[in-house]
Amino acid sequence: MPTVETVRGAVDVAELGPTLMHEHVFFVGTEYLQNYGSGWWDEEERVADAIERLRSVAARGVRTFVDPTVWGGGRYIPRIQRINEQVPELNIIAATGYYHYTDAPIQFSNRGPGLLFDETPDPLGREFVRDIAEGIADTGVRAAFLKCAVEHPDPAPGVERVCRAVAYAHRETGAPITVHTNAHRQTGRWVVDLLRAEHADLTKVVIGHSGDSGDLDYLTWLADSGALLGMDRFGIDVYRTTPERVETITALCERGYAERMVLSHDAMCWIDWFGEDFTGMRDQLMPNWHYEHIHNDVLPALREAGVSEKDIDTMLIDNPRRYFTR
Repeated sequence: MPTVETVRGAVDVAELGPTLMHEHVFFVGTEYLQNYGSGWWDEEERVADAIERLRSVAARGVRTFVDPTVWGGGRYIPRIQRINEQVPELNIIAATGYYHYTDAPIQFSNRGPGLLFDETPDPLGREFVRDIAEGIADTGVRAAFLKCAVEHPDPAPGVERVCRAVAYAHRETGAPITVHTNAHRQTGRWVVDLLRAEHADLTKVVIGHSGDSGDLDYLTWLADSGALLGMDRFGIDVYRTTPERVETITALCERGYAERMVLSHDAMCWIDWFGEDFTGMRDQLMPNWHYEHIHNDVLPALREAGVSEKDIDTMLIDNPRRYFTR
């Protein structure tokens, strides 16, 4: 049987079970954290909180937690390993790639195709391949998928470079891809066109944050390309409310697109984008932005709207399993 790499080693894809396809344990700037975070980051407190939250979501029946935290988002695998040891019932799947809205890593500004040190294939893509084929740093954990970000409809050259490096690593390894996109700006169109030109298998691509849009023409265009729609920001009500997101998924299921959607929250135990009081901000402005919102509230709402158990299982179990099957 095919397997997928997790933080605790290879797992049969048939055993992934109900899967949240886009969640983070932490999303922090590691360099900022090292230099300025001592006043608000308590390692033991943050780790204990994450263990409690992940145990709680596992108790709701979730078996796999897909974490697209990569370079640019503070990926630090030893911390995740430590947490996963205390929540062994949960598979955590790690990613490789680069997260930035406007540029490629400055460390590669002089190395690569057409640059001062002209290297082909792009050494950035080769780093991604190494994470998948050999493991991340010296952790022994192998990345199972790739991540990049396209926030603007006319991406900067550095962003395009990262996307092409991700496509290269995908071709070399067969690892699937998840792309952060801006649904309101419909940047998924650019992503599909570029990845198609790069000979990527679009059935192995999640167009992340598609659920921020209710434009069915845009969403069906993406789905008809073969890509999966990331309906993955449940609980971020400042972007779109849960009833609106449920309505869109219901409409797509009615049109036969359940096989083209995956579900998640894009939540995290801690993110440093909101200052020291992230928890207070979340509780006040987005109280549903947590790992259990889908099982507590969204699935009942989908059932009430007429979405079948078969379609729910397709989105939560079958599509993630197919995505990770090489």
